Amino acid sequence: MGELAADTAVTRTGEGTYVAMLNPEWEIWGPQGGYVAACGLRAIGAASTHQRPVAFSCHYLSVAAWGEVELRVDARKEGRGASAYRVEMTQGDRRILDAMAWTDNQDEGLEYDEAVMPDVPLPDDLKLIQELLPEGVWPPFPFWRNLDYKLANGPDWPARVPGVAVWQSWLRFVPSTGDDDPWVDAARSVVLIDVSSWPAVRGRSNDDVPYVAPTLDLNVAFHRAALGEDWLLCDSAAPVSTGGLFGWNARVWSQSGALHASGGGQCRYRKL
Repeated sequence: MGELAADTAVTRTGEGTYVAMLNPEWEIWGPQGGYVAACGLRAIGAASTHQRPVAFSCHYLSVAAWGEVELRVDARKEGRGASAYRVEMTQGDRRILDAMAWTDNQDEGLEYDEAVMPDVPLPDDLKLIQELLPEGVWPPFPFWRNLDYKLANGPDWPARVPGVAVWQSWLRFVPSTGDDDPWVDAARSVVLIDVSSWPAVRGRSNDDVPYVAPTLDLNVAFHRAALGEDWLLCDSAAPVSTGGLFGWNARVWSQSGALHASGGGQCRYRKL
């Protein structure tokens, strides 16, 4: 089992340079994309003088190997209220990820909230996924050992009934993490929004699918911190899948009905 705060931590090696260690406990078809992106976000957090991330966008360029990766953070615009940073992740001569993020300190402006959480059962009213599936089926990848997982919109594989490309699930990182660090807290949303793409598409079928679908890009907007919130609802949809591509969008909620982050990206199918 991994631990998000420790497994995305970065160590400074020079001016704007850091290293991180990719832990194989976060494996899905290789290092899970949101986990890799979260390491990039943590490097920006280490370099920024501002208190919080507000937007993050990345392109996945190569699949990393387990072990050390190098990160270089460059300030693209530094201001008193907000700053923009670019981070490049490499492993030897291989480019793994390019990302951009905005950070800021401002907390004043027009205040309203029209976001409405989906009408789904709360975590206390649901069973863990391993309680619903045959013994030995769960987890399909080491990554899923790092999360308590309760599906909110119907049974998961292999008992699912084909429906729409939507995935609504309550997830809790174990051990619980992110209670006091806004950058680790934001990393939770990065991981959840990224991982939600494939489960949404799989909502269309209960058959084996002869593809994987690597993520090309990921974009996340951080609306408010979820400090102290363990269970987070990931509400994801992939409404169009055509021409070898599908796009998805996702939102992250807490039990109080607050929207904490939203985002999505594009995936490209690859035959097994």
